[in-house]
Amino acid sequence: MVHKVMKGLLLAMLVSAVPATAQTPQTAVSDGSGMQVSYSVSGIYGHEGKKVYLIDNLTETSIDSMVVVNGKFSFTGTAAKDAFMAVGAENSKWEIDFFNDGTPVIINVNDSTLKGSPLNERLAKLEVEQDLPKRTLSEKVSKMTAADITAHEDELSDEYGKMADEMTAFANRVFKEERHSLIPVAFAGYFFFDNGVEAYDELVKEQVVFANHPYLKKTRDEVEALLKPKDSPKTAFIGQPFTDFEMADPDGKMHKISELVGEGKWVLIDFWASWCGPCRAEMPNVLEAYNKYHAKGFEVIGISLDEKKEAWVKAIGQIKMPWMQLSDLKGFNCAAAIAYKVDAIPDNLLIDPQGKIIDRALRGKSLHKHLQDIFGE
Repeated sequence: MVHKVMKGLLLAMLVSAVPATAQTPQTAVSDGSGMQVSYSVSGIYGHEGKKVYLIDNLTETSIDSMVVVNGKFSFTGTAAKDAFMAVGAENSKWEIDFFNDGTPVIINVNDSTLKGSPLNERLAKLEVEQDLPKRTLSEKVSKMTAADITAHEDELSDEYGKMADEMTAFANRVFKEERHSLIPVAFAGYFFFDNGVEAYDELVKEQVVFANHPYLKKTRDEVEALLKPKDSPKTAFIGQPFTDFEMADPDGKMHKISELVGEGKWVLIDFWASWCGPCRAEMPNVLEAYNKYHAKGFEVIGISLDEKKEAWVKAIGQIKMPWMQLSDLKGFNCAAAIAYKVDAIPDNLLIDPQGKIIDRALRGKSLHKHLQDIFGE
């Protein structure tokens, strides 16, 4: 989800290191299963005197830490069986994840490689493979000056969108190909963002082996909170009648959304921008829904938060969106964004034939499921 200041923040995150967070050490990791298993974690790191952290991914806390001596570190203790854990270090942007399956783990923090059980070695290999686009872009940005970043902001935003697309597609493939192991748990964030939090219920229903892992449920809840925070503008308008507004299309012709909204059709008001990578990644999903249900009475109105008309028009042509497009080219000061308190994109409103807002922030399979309930197959 891209906040109105996220264009700069996304790039800043790529430039800066992300060290492990040191918090009060805890004696053991628990996932509620009750069964405890001993762990032995050791490894090497080429930054003498820096701290290495053992992290509980479920609670997002450091449960142990030590200073690197002679290039080495080690941790021993007990944790819940199959607890999802990680090793992170000062001066390193990356953490190395593993499951506590009772097999000793040896980690090279320098290159994010791991030796251990077949499960954990497979996990490490897949995470390095998925992270490759992010590492490549991060390395590129780290070599740029602040002025270079500002000058190439639109280009870098496009690259970020492409990176997010590749990493999301990778996570979807992992959920399909690795469903007989715990490995998909580590990729749940990307999966739920793309497929909707309802995908969690399907996994539980199918009784896949990782469905009851507590980290999966935690990730599902976090994604839901990001997409639809409770008691926030994301839910405050649900159940209310729509507010009309008027803006220009790419040809300069003025339109009110009431031309379509409240006229007997279901309408999705879709907030997006040409520079928003996640928005562009979501467009094939919206297009699929439009093509499937348009003949049954489903309309889409795109509201762009662009500020440059050329970029807006170019993106419409690239993505090939056939529905009405409107913008006043004022970014997040757009009249529609202000009316509906849009402070992050992608965002949308689903409005019923009578003009009442039924739901908001529908993405991935969440959108299709809602429309399927309305229109049937």
